[in-house]
This record gives sequence, structure tokens and C-alpha cells, in this order.
Amino acid sequence: MKIVALVAVLHGPPFGNWIGADKIKHFLMSVMIQSVSFSAARTAGLGKPASQIAGGVSVAAFGLWKEIHDRRAKKPFSVEDLAWDAAGAVTAAALLNGTR
Repeated sequence: MKIVALVAVLHGPPFGNWIGADKIKHFLMSVMIQSVSFSAARTAGLGKPASQIAGGVSVAAFGLWKEIHDRRAKKPFSVEDLAWDAAGAVTAAALLNGTR
């Protein structure tokens, strides 16, 4: 029953364009981009604050590029996708903040 409810939430219109399988992909991709960018910046010798900024800028740039690409492909520009990108970046940043 829980699986049916989850599928209904992910594919149903009650929440508009805020919830769906695509949003989970945006969230997870942003977590990955934030983590990889943070790690690369730390490896390059930057401190934590600068590495967090590098990760955030990378996520923002990728998210905006993706939405511009979608727009050129005749798909709508999605503020909801950008919100999920930001949520992924913030989640990863919070987790990475506790790393050495």
C-alpha cells in the first residue's frame, strides 16, 4: 500500500510540478555536483568556506544551464527544478560541513 501511495504522489497532479521523479533526479544530481566540487576544491587546497562556495556555484551554474537547455528544447523553464537543485546543494553542504 505504501508503494502505491508513493507512486501516486510522484506521478499525480495534486502538488503540481513540485513533486515527481524528475525532481528527485535534480536533487540527487545536485548532491553529487556539490560533493564532487567541494572535494575537488579541498584537494586543490581551498578551505572549507571557499570549497562550499565552489560547490554552490557549480550547482547553480549546472542548474541554470540545464533549464536554459530545456528552454531551447521547447520545454518550460522550471523554477521547481531549480528549487530542488538548491535543496540538494544545501543538503550536501550540511553533510560536508561535518567532514575533516
